[in-house]
Amino acid sequence: MEKLIAQIKQGKVWPFPGGIHPPGQKTISTAQAITRLPLPDKLVVPLKQHIGANGKLLVEKGQQVLKGQALTKPVANWSVPIHAPTSGVITDICQMPSAHPSALPELSVIIEPDGQDNWCTLTPVPSPNLLSHDQLIDIIHDRGIAGMGGAGFPTYIKADSRKAIEYLIVNAVECEPYITADDVLMREHAAGIIAGIEIMQQLLTPTLTIVGIEDNKPEAIAAMQAAAEHNDKIIIQTVPTIYPSGGEKQLIKLLTNKEVPSGGIPADIGVLVQNVGTLFAVNQAVFEGKPLIERVITVTGNTIHNPGNVWALLGTEIKHLLDCQGFSPVPQQRVVMGGPMMGFTLPTVRIGVVKTTNCILAPDHDELAEPGPEKACIRCSACADACPASLLPQQLQWFAKSKEYDKLKEHNLFDCIECGACAYVCPSEIPLVQYYRVAKVEIKEQQAEQVKAERAKERFELRKQRLEREQEARQNRHKRKPAAEKSADEKQKIADALARVKNKPAKDDDKSAVAAAIARAKAKKQSQDTELEPDNSEVALERAARKEQARKYKEQKAASDDAPAQQDDKKSAVAAAIARAKAKKAAAIDSEPTAPVDDKNAAVAAAVARAKAKKAAATDNEPTAPADDKKAAVAAAIARAKAKKTAQAEQATSVENYDAESEATATTPADDKKAAVAAAIARAKAKKAVQAEQATSEENADAESETTATTPADDKKAAVAAAIARAKAKKAAQAESDENSDAENEAAATSPADDKKAAVAAAIARAKAKKAAQAESDENSDAESEAAATSPADDKKAAVAAAIARAKAKKAAQAESDENSDAESEAAATSPADDKKAAVAAAIARAKAKKAAQAEQAASVEDDDSESKLASTAINETVNAEDKPKQTAQDKKKAAIAAAIARAKAKKLQQEGSDK
Repeated sequence: MEKLIAQIKQGKVWPFPGGIHPPGQKTISTAQAITRLPLPDKLVVPLKQHIGANGKLLVEKGQQVLKGQALTKPVANWSVPIHAPTSGVITDICQMPSAHPSALPELSVIIEPDGQDNWCTLTPVPSPNLLSHDQLIDIIHDRGIAGMGGAGFPTYIKADSRKAIEYLIVNAVECEPYITADDVLMREHAAGIIAGIEIMQQLLTPTLTIVGIEDNKPEAIAAMQAAAEHNDKIIIQTVPTIYPSGGEKQLIKLLTNKEVPSGGIPADIGVLVQNVGTLFAVNQAVFEGKPLIERVITVTGNTIHNPGNVWALLGTEIKHLLDCQGFSPVPQQRVVMGGPMMGFTLPTVRIGVVKTTNCILAPDHDELAEPGPEKACIRCSACADACPASLLPQQLQWFAKSKEYDKLKEHNLFDCIECGACAYVCPSEIPLVQYYRVAKVEIKEQQAEQVKAERAKERFELRKQRLEREQEARQNRHKRKPAAEKSADEKQKIADALARVKNKPAKDDDKSAVAAAIARAKAKKQSQDTELEPDNSEVALERAARKEQARKYKEQKAASDDAPAQQDDKKSAVAAAIARAKAKKAAAIDSEPTAPVDDKNAAVAAAVARAKAKKAAATDNEPTAPADDKKAAVAAAIARAKAKKTAQAEQATSVENYDAESEATATTPADDKKAAVAAAIARAKAKKAVQAEQATSEENADAESETTATTPADDKKAAVAAAIARAKAKKAAQAESDENSDAENEAAATSPADDKKAAVAAAIARAKAKKAAQAESDENSDAESEAAATSPADDKKAAVAAAIARAKAKKAAQAESDENSDAESEAAATSPADDKKAAVAAAIARAKAKKAAQAEQAASVEDDDSESKLASTAINETVNAEDKPKQTAQDKKKAAIAAAIARAKAKKLQQEGSDK
């Protein structure tokens, strides 16, 4: 090492490979001293002017700031604050174009200077050697010092190196053409630069400090040597003028003969490099307390009338610099930030200068011609010979075009310093540096994605391990702890249990027990199945016995009817009321299965009746073909026969009901069970009669539908059927009025002592009869009016009217049956004190049923005669209508007169019934 230091002090340098000698063009801007520009109209200060993260914004729009006031605060590693270049007002904080070839927008603070240029409070340090290492680092950090040579690396990171530094190298080469900012800075402020070097020596304690300056800057060399005479650890070393000797690795090779390994940094070999502009800023930050708010910038080019170096505030727009130096643009003027080799063309001159801006070049077309079209590579190897990093630019370009990133990394793409020497010497004018820059960006993005994926995978693995641990912990919690040693008593109990197990009966006994259990289960199941099937034999015998007993009781009652006992009358009334209430309740819950055997028999009988009625309805509903006169006559005869049969069945039912009621009346309190049986029989018979009546009404409806479907030749038959229906309704009304009068007489003769109760019962019966008569008269009058309105041309309408009349008659019959059942339930609900009333109501109900059956039988006979007469009359009228079609109008009038007469008669009968 001493030998190396001796060689360095003797002025020995070691050449690096490659390099070129472009025209310097430096004398254009070194003819005059550094000038200071007037304040611009506005300052655009980007938040990011270095490598690393942005700081946290401390100001807001409209705020007044002072010169040197911090605008941001560092919040992350490699974060450096920025400061206000002058005093003024913050007019906006927005996105503005950045100082980058892409000009992508970056968040910037826009300050409008107030012209006062008032400083904030500064804290200079006159004796830095009295400060500690950390205090100096904090000052450098808080003042926002960053590398001003090109990369913008935060200075406090380098100054706080944890590795031992043997050589501190000061880069004062400034090898790129046109740029003279460091040259004139060394000429005018050499003492300040040396002061900054001494502060870095205090922080890094290097063995030797070497200041490298190209031999084309004699004035700067002299100034630096004069300033560093008092410090024997600082050596001013002159290096040959060759591009790019200002590169960090190339300068280390020149001055120390050390090479930085691929992918490494100078600190790995004990070397640290700083720019002269950065060291001057460190001097101002420590000794004067000034933050980094301005720097020296070279403004040059053939279009600049007054080229030179200026002190420019950070954030000053490029346009302001050009205008102050006398800018005369040419068509398609280019403005380059940086030198002609490593600089980039600005998309606009409204971009503010930053900490890394060292030159603004505005050349004309002769000075910096536009590159020609790219041509094919001729394999001349000039690019490889000029490369200072000993790379293969041609191979890198091929891999970059084909995006073979793995091969690019194998060929050390990131060792390229983008100096542009390869593109400068390329005869095919291939923009090699542009290919490398794009490839570097893409590789960095790919690596960032890989890092994200690896971190995600690592998080997933950690989560998986954590879940497995938690699951294992849960399983361990649920595991039973090992049992402790059992006591002697527990062991004895276990031994006894084992002995009992051994002494258990053989397996055959177990099997026999299981077989017996299965047999018992099967027997039980068979008995349940047998119980579900009803046995009707005993019920039939009981029913026959009850009928015989009822007949005997009827004969006995006829003999002793004159002097009945009062106590027996009360009991009979109560029994009758109970029987009727039970009959109504059984009809309401007929669809629900009940436990008693009699109820099941009744349900079976009802199901049989419903099946028969359904079968008959299905048979009657079969479509019939159009029939002639003979078929219509046959259908009418069938309908009459069915009506007659229904009347007879109702009469028999009424007689049976009467017998059953008589039997129930004769029972004593000891015979309650017999009364219940009699009530069940009455319910079954009543239900059977209702079903028979419903089946008859359905058959009548089918017959009427057949009549409606006949051909137009049978229209008169429909009119005949309507007339028959009207006659039946009229006859039923007369019979009802007669029944009411008979029932009233019977009720009056039943109990002479209770005239008021009998009168009440009679009034109730009359009201019900009147209501039924009114309903029937309304239906008859509607049917008659419909029949009278029909004409031969509206035969189908007449048939429809007849069907409506029959339906209404059926509905009235149903309403009457409901009223009777309600009356019976009312009688059953009476208290024991009203036994005589119940007896009167029962007698009225029995008389009505008997009278209705007789009247309906007589009416059916008369209907047969009237129907035959009407049928013959209808046939004659049909013949006359066919022979004499001109008498249709007269027939209509006659039909209307007949209908009016029928309505009058019905109304008169209704009034007579109501009077009775």
